[in-house]
Formats: sequence, structure tokens, C-alpha cells
Amino acid sequence: MAPCLSFFFLFLFAFSAIPANSLPIFFPGAAYQSLIKQAKISKPKLPFKTHYFPQTLDHFTFQPKSSKLFYQKYLINSDYWRKGAPIFVYTGNEGNIEWFAANTGFMLDIAPKFKALLVFIEHRFYGKSMPFGKDSYQSAKTLGYLNSQQALADFAVLITSLKQNLSSEASPVVVFGGSYGGTWFRLKYPHIAIGALASSAPILQFDKLIPWSSFYDAVSQDFKDVSLNCYQVIKGSWAELEAMSTQKQALAELSKTFRTCKSLHSTASARDWLWTAFVYTAMVNYPTKADFMKPLPAYPVQKMCKIIDKIPSGMTKLSRAFAAASLYYNYSRSENCFKIEHEVDGHGLHGWDWQTCTEMVMPMTCSKESMFPPSGFDYEEFAEQCQMKYGVSPRPHWITTEFGGERIQKVLKRFGSNIIFSNGMQDPWSRGGVLKNISSSIIALVTEKGAHHVDFRSATKKDPKWLIQLRKQEVEIIQKWLNEYYADL
Repeated sequence: MAPCLSFFFLFLFAFSAIPANSLPIFFPGAAYQSLIKQAKISKPKLPFKTHYFPQTLDHFTFQPKSSKLFYQKYLINSDYWRKGAPIFVYTGNEGNIEWFAANTGFMLDIAPKFKALLVFIEHRFYGKSMPFGKDSYQSAKTLGYLNSQQALADFAVLITSLKQNLSSEASPVVVFGGSYGGTWFRLKYPHIAIGALASSAPILQFDKLIPWSSFYDAVSQDFKDVSLNCYQVIKGSWAELEAMSTQKQALAELSKTFRTCKSLHSTASARDWLWTAFVYTAMVNYPTKADFMKPLPAYPVQKMCKIIDKIPSGMTKLSRAFAAASLYYNYSRSENCFKIEHEVDGHGLHGWDWQTCTEMVMPMTCSKESMFPPSGFDYEEFAEQCQMKYGVSPRPHWITTEFGGERIQKVLKRFGSNIIFSNGMQDPWSRGGVLKNISSSIIALVTEKGAHHVDFRSATKKDPKWLIQLRKQEVEIIQKWLNEYYADL
């Protein structure tokens, strides 16, 4: 069976290179991209000043090359800060840092209350933080320095240096991270940050900590909860697509059906295009308009199902699924055709496929209850693809070895404190998150209607009461941490 490979970490190949029997690999923090080239996109104007920190290449060895420096990008907003007040740090994840700063308005919203300095640190090998410049992705010899341990150490070193340069060593640090970026910093460096808000952090998505079908079952349930017909149409569309692929002139017919700008070279491209739209729409099923992934309306899952339910049943399921998926790619109605095999990397994400091929292995399968075709996970096939692309083999058990496996919650209870795990059950990544309090200071805030780090988005007048209350709880807990810190100081 074809593997329902990891959504958490970027897929291995560009569309044109995906075998017909392989399913796309996704990741939590970023939009679906083909990695053919990086696009030049307009960047939003943000209230931050850009800085670069001379960062050490390798924090953990003393080889001659280890001390090489590269310039790590970070953003600062000091509009409300005064010396001694807290420093709020966003620990970057898989993409350029401006993208995350533009979608983490919550920190800007609360900065005046806390008189906080805001810092957004870019993850190594993303955006402008390239240790080897244009050659950073040249081979495993350079990419070998891209891993979560080095990234966490980067954050720790930069934060420590920044406090010294500001002559504000006593300022307490609270770290914020969304998805991958919100996982392990507080656990690894509790002396650097007094607390952490980890939103939609799937720290249990590894190894065998949760059922492998959890992610796609959750995506399917999002659609099923809105409309059983919608769920059934999408579920039935894959068989129609497979049947069409066996016909003569299949690619020409699919190109016409999918309104492609150029003729398709593979039916897998059409499949992945649909697949991606449904998965990411479930992930960002926000209660207000947003453009984190793509420009989308409020509650886009409901809007997709409304499109499907309105189309006469005489139409094919595939054509109805295409109409719904088009909402994801063309809500702005600016596209006359779709570049299905020629998408570009608009956010600097292309280091993520290396991470999936090394430490970030998150097996996923599709059960019979899923609206996606039933499938398993073939580690051997996955490892073979990594060998072909990079000449490396994945380490499927490394993350649970490094950060904790089956006993991770006991590890957190014993060694951790002052962590908020925020998860929304509309987000399929929530199934790999912490959903119950671990202790009195490791708190799980769970919302039934929340989507992927929705709490990090800027507040709007249209925010529902549950979201307002969630952010209020987070602010109160952070205030408690700070009060305790200053009392001890």
C-alpha cells in the first residue's frame, strides 16, 4: 500500500518527482510548495528592525570547521520595552522569519501590557540564515548542520548574548513557538527561559506514541462533522481519479478538468494537488479570514463543503472535489489556470525535506475511516527515497531518544515546569499534542473549535468568545510566571 507519509515534515520531492504510488509528505507550519525554485513574493511591512547575529556553525564539536560563523537573522520590536522588563522570543521554524512574524500578532497585541521586548529568531538554513550561503543545500556535508539540536542551541546563544548586549541580564525570557518551533526549548534550556507557550506543538507525533492514523482521521472528521455528503464525495473522488488515470488521453483529460496552465505529466500531481488542499484547509480552519497558507475565508472547511453540497449529484465526485479544492488555491479568484506542477517555494521552506530524511520521522497511515485512500507506512521505501536524494538514512527513533519517548509526559512532570501546551481540536496536529495537564505548571489549554496555532494570530473584532477566553488564559498564566520571577528576584 502507498504510504500516507508524514504531514509534519516537508515532503521529499517536487511534484514532478513524486512516484505514482507515493503520497505527499506534509509539515505543520507551512503551505504546500513544489521545490523547483524559490519565488519572489511581496513581504508585508512589519514593525520590526532587522538584525544579524554572528552564530557558531557547530555547537557540539570542536573540529576546526565547528567555529565557523554564519549570520543568523532576527527581528526586534522595542516600542514598549524598558530595561528589566520581559523579553518575549519567538523561536523560528521551517520558513523565513518575516512570514511567522506576520502571522503571530498575538505577541504584538500583548507587548504593551507587559512592556515586553519582542524578538523573532530565524531558524538556521531558512530565510536569510544560511550557514554556507548559496551552497547551504549543496550536499549532506553542509546540510548535516541542519537539525533541531543545533537550532535550539542557536536560540539559547543568541538570547544570552542579546541580554548581555542590552545590559539587561535580569530580564525574564518567555519563549513562544508554533508547531515545530514550539516544541522543546523550555525542556532543553530551562535556565534561559522562565516559561514557554507552545501552540499546536505535536511532540507526541513520533515513533509509536500515538496511532499512526490519527492525523488523517482528524482531517477527515473535520469535513465529516460539517457534511457527511462532503466527506463521502471527497472519499469517492480518489477512485474516480484512479479510474481516469487508466484511460487513453488521461493526462489531457485531467489537465482540462483541473484547468492547468500547462499539460500534466503525472496523474499523481492532480492527486497531490487535491490532497494538499483538503489537509491544509482542515489545518487552518480559522474562525476569521486569514492568509497564512493561502488567502482563505473564515471557516474554509465549511465553505468547501458548501461548494460540494451545492453541486448537483449528477456531476462526478472528482469534479466536485476539484471545485472545493479550488477554494484553497483561488479564493481571491485571481487565477485563470492552475500551475499544478510548477508551484514555487514562496517562504524559503526547502530545508524541511532534509529534516524529514534525518531526524523528523513521523509515520502516518490512512485508515478505512479516513476520506483518503487506505494506506500504510513503508519505512524501507521512505529510507530508500532519502538515500536517493541525500545519501543519508533516517533515524526514526532519534527524536524520542533525545527528547523523550513513551515516558515524555513523566519526563516533563519531573524536569519541566512553566509550559503552556495550546491545541485546537480542529487542527489535525492536535492529536500529537499534549491535551491534558501534566502538572500544576505544565498546562494544556484545549479548544474544540481551534485550528493550527490560531491563538497566535492577531486579535480581531470578529474573534469568537472561546478564542478571546483562550488568549486571556494564556496572558494570565504568563503574568503569573513573571510575578513569581520578579518576587524571587
